[in-house]
Amino acid sequence: MKHLHMTLAAISIILFTYRFALTLMNSAQLDKKWLKISPHIVDTFLLLLGVGLAVKLAINPIEYLWLGEKLLAIIFYIFTGYYTLKLARNRMMQVIGYLAAMGWIMLVVRIATTKQTIFL
Repeated sequence: MKHLHMTLAAISIILFTYRFALTLMNSAQLDKKWLKISPHIVDTFLLLLGVGLAVKLAINPIEYLWLGEKLLAIIFYIFTGYYTLKLARNRMMQVIGYLAAMGWIMLVVRIATTKQTIFL
């Protein structure tokens, strides 16, 4: 379960990076149905596996602050990713949004591997 969760996380990041690159190039590939649907499918399974792992390990984000911080970082990643792909009006803002999203991902990975909080 853990390895599948990590694999889906990697696929999600790869899809986001691919969509970001296509956005920078103003590519028509972004209109392909599979590219619009697959990130949502991957992210849904990623979330379900994360919840499944938390239930299986009997941990909750209130008792285990590292999990709460990881969830908050994921929410910020989603917002910065949405900003990057949908709201940013120029290349500079898209790049800044992408770098911010990757920063949140780096925090998620750090928290997941160390189980230590930074902000909470």
